[in-house]
Amino acid sequence: MKHTPDIVSWLTLNLIEGVGGESIRRLLVAFGNPAAVLSAQTGALERIVKPSIAKRVRQGAAADRIDQALKWLEDPVNAVITFADADYPLQLLHIVDPPPLLYFKGRRELLRHPALAVVGSRNATPQGLANAEAFSEAASNAGLCIISGMALGIDTAAHEGGLRGFAASIAVVGTGLDIVYPAKNHPLAHQLAKHGALISEFSLGTPAIGRNFPRRNRIISGMSQGCLVVEAALRSGSLITARQALEQGREVMAIPGSIHSPLSKGCHALIKEGAKLVENTQDILDELNHLSLEIETRDEHIHKIDADERSVENAVLLKHLGYDAVDINTLCNRSGLTSEVVSAMLLTLELNGQVSSLPGGWYQRIQPNLTKTN
Repeated sequence: MKHTPDIVSWLTLNLIEGVGGESIRRLLVAFGNPAAVLSAQTGALERIVKPSIAKRVRQGAAADRIDQALKWLEDPVNAVITFADADYPLQLLHIVDPPPLLYFKGRRELLRHPALAVVGSRNATPQGLANAEAFSEAASNAGLCIISGMALGIDTAAHEGGLRGFAASIAVVGTGLDIVYPAKNHPLAHQLAKHGALISEFSLGTPAIGRNFPRRNRIISGMSQGCLVVEAALRSGSLITARQALEQGREVMAIPGSIHSPLSKGCHALIKEGAKLVENTQDILDELNHLSLEIETRDEHIHKIDADERSVENAVLLKHLGYDAVDINTLCNRSGLTSEVVSAMLLTLELNGQVSSLPGGWYQRIQPNLTKTN
């Protein structure tokens, strides 16, 4: 990216220690652009911000931090996107506290796609991961860029599904873009940089600090037309994102789950509060008044799968398993089979990707892709 004086001014203003987004926005409104802010006299600055902030602005940013950012911008895949940039996400401009500058890596054209936030638990169930991936892929193919936070669990599955679709995926991270957190997601970050995008309001070198992630969440919801919660406990960062989405006037949706699962409690609470109950991708598109997909309904698809299952010897056990997690003893009681037979059948079903083993000796059926498109 070319190091224009304008870019240097934006970086300088945003890298001044102790000067936050609110102060920067007030100064920009008063003076018009970063260069004018940086050249303003102390008295003029103090009419807009506190004297301590005015003093920091007059002192400027540390030269090494500016040099670090400029060196990072030498890679053509990297950019900074400011309020003055035509590519600044339009949806984000309308939230209460939009970041004046975003560090960006990847495909800029994705910022012009309508977007869907997909969030959920870091400790997701196999079914939750499958749902996040399948719904994200289908929504991406419908033209919705998938926005999430690159955390483990649902976020990771959402990005992977989104990247397989037409509109790809964007990760909004809570660190500087020169840091990958969690480290396990290095391969995913590489794929996002190449085929999707990564965004952060935090300067280069910013480590993973707990207080930064709730701030990151407002950007996830703020960039999106709607927010889909896949799995969430009652006390969950995903619910923070969902409530921020509501405050920002975004549509909030949730996928229901088992009444016995702690990771369904948050979704059920949102639905009770008025969130849209989502069973298939068309529900999302209907809620967003977006594109139309010819997809199978949940009941129609399960009916087809059940017809196929009747042709295999394990179909009976799948029907006794149902869709809630159960243990082997319960399956034996339901089916009348011995534990040895049930264990062998479960192993086959797990290898086929139809059943997943859970901690404590429990098993859960993995539902088929309910988001199929033609």
